[in-house]
Amino acid sequence: MQHTILIVEDEKGIRETVAIFLENQGYQVIQAANGLEGLKMVELNDIHLAIIDIMMPIMDGIAMTLQVRKSYDFPIIFLSAKSEDIDKITGLNLGADDYVTKPFEPMELIARVKSNLRRYEQILQLKSGIQTKTDHNRLICGELELDTFTKEVFVSGKATRLTAKEFAILQLLMSYPGRVYSAQEIYEIIWKEEAINTETIMVHIRKLREKIEVNPKKPKYLKVVWGIGYKIEKEW
Repeated sequence: MQHTILIVEDEKGIRETVAIFLENQGYQVIQAANGLEGLKMVELNDIHLAIIDIMMPIMDGIAMTLQVRKSYDFPIIFLSAKSEDIDKITGLNLGADDYVTKPFEPMELIARVKSNLRRYEQILQLKSGIQTKTDHNRLICGELELDTFTKEVFVSGKATRLTAKEFAILQLLMSYPGRVYSAQEIYEIIWKEEAINTETIMVHIRKLREKIEVNPKKPKYLKVVWGIGYKIEKEW
């Protein structure tokens, strides 16, 4: 299927250059000059991935992402001229799936787009009814339940919304309860690339705890094994 990608960037030259590269790769591209226009495009179109600049007039990328994440879980790649770690962490905290710092090589961005779309492809297939649900689609640890078919997570019977990467990390850990994964292992399995910096894993783990734990400071499910990594508790 042809994927639709939204580019939200106030610098016309950058926006159009990225659009050309994406279109040459066979993607359908929609453009917006600020976050407000971007939100309108999301409402009017079936977006599969968004590339969003952080610093924009009228509505910046942070405000737009906060609004998008209330209703949508498609991958978001942030663009920013800033390279400080705090900006990357802020973006990930807001629900972004990836982060590219300006200036960037267009083909690097294309590679990130393809990687994020591959991870999202299962969700897109579910919408088209390709798979058939079975009991094997359910992972259960205590009152924590994950459905790999519907991409839903329930805590004590109550649904909680996760981003695509949060879901992938939780599914990995719940598939092998008790097994400890290092931050590097989690990154390389989920992102499918070499782990240069694993701070993003710490951010995602913290966000996951906020969503699945009654008390994130005293986690019941998602445990840290100090100096080694993370695991889902095995015994209940």
